[in-house]
Parts: sequence; C-alpha cells; structure tokens
Amino acid sequence: MSQRVNLRVNGMTWPATIDIDRNLSSVLRTEVGLTGTKEGCDDCECGACMVLLDGQPINSCSYLAVQTEGREITTVEGLGSADDMHALQRNILTTGGVQCGFCTPGMLMSAAALLERNPAPTDEEIRIGLSGNLCRCTGYARIVDAVRATAVELNGT
Repeated sequence: MSQRVNLRVNGMTWPATIDIDRNLSSVLRTEVGLTGTKEGCDDCECGACMVLLDGQPINSCSYLAVQTEGREITTVEGLGSADDMHALQRNILTTGGVQCGFCTPGMLMSAAALLERNPAPTDEEIRIGLSGNLCRCTGYARIVDAVRATAVELNGT
C-alpha cells in the first residue's frame, strides 16, 4: 500500500508517493536523492543513518517515512555544503576526525543536535552525545576534539 506524503527535508518540500512500510533512510536516498545519510546496519546499532527530526537525532533506518509528514527533517546535506561548511564539518576535517568517512554524516548530525541543546559540553557529555554512533576507524578522540573545537568556535566556551 502506498501513501502520498510531503517530506520537508532541509527546508524544502518533496512530494512523494511511497510504500507505507519504507524507512526514512531509504526514501531520503532514493526518492529525494540525498545520499549523505548512510545505510549501515538497518538495525539501529551504528548511527550512520542519523538525521534530525524536528531537531532531535533519530535513526532513519527504523523510522517510517510516512511518519514524517508535517515534520522537519535535516540531513547532513542541510548542515552545510562544500562551499559553505558548517563549523562541525570544517573542524572534523581539520582535527583528522575523518578516516573512511562512513560514520561521519551520522556523527555530524548527533554532534549538531548536542551543540544545539548544550552549547558548551564537557568531553564526557560529547562522548555521551555521540554514543549512538559507531566508528570503526578513528577511536573517537579526534571526533571529540572536533566537537569541542566547534563549541569554542561557535560559543567562545
């Protein structure tokens, strides 16, 4: 069974007719064409599919796309662009917090949500804020450094 929905993604409306059992990550990638949201585990374990729904981080692999009608979805593409990077994106590059890059979009989205609700997090709070995201390459230290640097840059703290 299909349903017509208007997805509100990164400030734009995307009308689509989708099967009611399709998850949000799949629809973002195939219907909207935003491939920054990764499909890692389809089991809410890795966080690679993390997006913001009304400003809150969610695993889009376990969220039905039809449930987002009338709500604001922010993907990593909505955070910044190659020409106008968000401070988090710039700092994760300069601190060396990117290796394979597969976890990076989810990490960025979790970090953005964290900094929105807590502009001056401690290292422990940063680690807790990123705890829904798995990284197999970096060891997290440089990612934490990037979030800390962003907090200082954005808030002077």
